[in-house]
Amino acid sequence: LINKVIYLDAGHGGPDSGALYKTTYEKDINLRIVKKLESKLKEQGASVFLTRDGDYDLSVPYTINRKRSDLSRRSHMINRSNCDIYLSIHLNADTTTTYHGAQVFYDSKKKENKKIATLIQTDLKQYLYTKRDAKQKNDMYLFHRLDRPGVLVEVGYISNPNDRYLLKQDTYQDKVAKILTDSVIKYFYQK
Repeated sequence: LINKVIYLDAGHGGPDSGALYKTTYEKDINLRIVKKLESKLKEQGASVFLTRDGDYDLSVPYTINRKRSDLSRRSHMINRSNCDIYLSIHLNADTTTTYHGAQVFYDSKKKENKKIATLIQTDLKQYLYTKRDAKQKNDMYLFHRLDRPGVLVEVGYISNPNDRYLLKQDTYQDKVAKILTDSVIKYFYQK
């Protein structure tokens, strides 16, 4: 991955916890996975940048719409970097506890997005045993503002007891980071 620039976005942060279950917050798990992923990608020679490296959001102080401000600043950072690829890491949640598994979402405005999403989802299916397929989702605010190739990866459901247990485990977070690193390597190798 030498000469490749990769931007990693740990979803949520600060007052925005994202999805939660009791004292388990999406923002914290996202950041832990992103930091592990950053380390693995750097070991492969990539230049890696993070939208956040601590527990904060990126909104402008005293803004009326904090969430929109946060997403605008994230997209601005990614676009300005001229990165080769970005990955936005999140956890999914639902009102039912039966939904589980990792899933990749992509915007169809760039052909590369589907290619990245399909590669990652294939690896997630093989190594995390999820049955989900990559899904086109053109209505995400972040996607509308990004002009770099990339995807949003929901690495599991915080609302599912088994997923939640696994997502809190350091070894599982390492496994997710390794799968994503290997997928990124495959993407650039096939490009």
